[in-house]
Amino acid sequence: MKSLFQLFSVLAFVILLSCQKDKGIPSDFVNLKELIPNLELDLRYRGQHNFIGRPVNGYTANKLYITREAAEALSNIQAELNEEGLGIKAFDAYRPQRAVQHFMDWAKDIQDTIAKQEFYPDVDKRDLFKLGYIAEKSGHSRGSTIDLTIIDLANKKEIDMGSAFDFFGIQSHHDYTQLSQQQIFNRQKLKAIMEKYGFKIIEEEWWHYTLKNEPFPDTYFDFPIR
Repeated sequence: MKSLFQLFSVLAFVILLSCQKDKGIPSDFVNLKELIPNLELDLRYRGQHNFIGRPVNGYTANKLYITREAAEALSNIQAELNEEGLGIKAFDAYRPQRAVQHFMDWAKDIQDTIAKQEFYPDVDKRDLFKLGYIAEKSGHSRGSTIDLTIIDLANKKEIDMGSAFDFFGIQSHHDYTQLSQQQIFNRQKLKAIMEKYGFKIIEEEWWHYTLKNEPFPDTYFDFPIR
């Protein structure tokens, strides 16, 4: 009887931890599409069109969450772009820590290269950690980072940035210069408007921006997107 009681106690503790881990969306986060109705979404990690070639853990709904502070800044950015017939297309924002772990597990499986030709044709998968493309923690999990581009509202097409979202290579770096004048102009346009409203870049990815005064600079969330 004592062993049975201990078993139930352990099970109850595991269930409690699970409930805490999968609790609802924090009140400090918003569904960005609700704030910006004409926002275009291409949530790559929910499907198969991404660098691992399959849905990523934690992405269970076609929703994009981000902190309220970042969302308000993005709303201003969208409004300004709309005046020019342009708009935001978002690929990812808040990313559960379990998704980051999924990336790490995938990166350790050297034989799994199903999406290599499109996303990292010139990079040896064994170098993904060393080159910084895969890491144990991501700014996305703090809730104030977004991956995005600019589209023409008339046809919903992305303006030409010179490389695709999530392309692992020097072509995606901000300091890459072997681009057309239009591609350089487009990257600078995105960078200028994002910085105007308080976001900062990372050098390796033209699409990646983090709110400078992010509200959770030391917190890595793991609630699923649902």
